[in-house]
Amino acid sequence: MKSEKGFSLIGVVIAIALVGIIAIAFLGGLANASKTLFIADERATANNLAESQMESVKNRPYAISYDPAPIPSEYSGTGYSAEIDVESIEDGNIQKITVTIEHHGSEVAVLGGYKVK
Repeated sequence: MKSEKGFSLIGVVIAIALVGIIAIAFLGGLANASKTLFIADERATANNLAESQMESVKNRPYAISYDPAPIPSEYSGTGYSAEIDVESIEDGNIQKITVTIEHHGSEVAVLGGYKVK
């Protein structure tokens, strides 16, 4: 039996352990990449919605407050909502407009701008 060549039990266990460690590291990296991609997509969507809300406000007549424009149909039901805050400056001739976009109750994007009477 001493002349036979092959793998020992210890060698096989070490190889399986190394493969397991590498697999765990790879899957952990894959999970982080997936989460990062989701966050980037969420922020890009929120920024686009904030810009469309700001455009909508700028195209409306001058008012004391503005209701948010409807969320486009491709985003409705996905948990996005908009809020528009108005602050008067310079005796009411200038307004500071702040658009806040939330996704499932968490603030994702804030966009500020000004509107002149």
